[in-house]
Amino acid sequence: MKIQVTGFVVHSADSNLDSEHSHTLFLTSWDGRPIHRHHFSGVTTFNAGHDHRYAGTTEPAPTGVPHNHQYFTVTYLNDGHKHEIRGVTGPAVPMPNGGHYHNFQGVTTVNGSHPHSHKYSGKTSPSD
Repeated sequence: MKIQVTGFVVHSADSNLDSEHSHTLFLTSWDGRPIHRHHFSGVTTFNAGHDHRYAGTTEPAPTGVPHNHQYFTVTYLNDGHKHEIRGVTGPAVPMPNGGHYHNFQGVTTVNGSHPHSHKYSGKTSPSD
């Protein structure tokens, strides 16, 4: 199966520093449909005497069809450590004036001098 994608590649001056370098590909459409992302942020639960703030942007997904987004970020440093947050959002939730958002939730990786994790949940920013 062939799927048509469009986008552009970004080349930065520092990518010439060694023979093994990469470029960033920014997709703008998938199978003829524009793609979009959502921002997400929040604060984890309060465990082991502290919490963590986090922020990130979801992976792109096609617009106008049922979809979910993968997400990944690392929490801000607190109590001398960080945690990873990753998962897949719930399905798109339509908004009354157009656009949509996604719910997300999960548990961070285990880390810290006293190993522990935190729960997190929230809603992404709305789409246009």
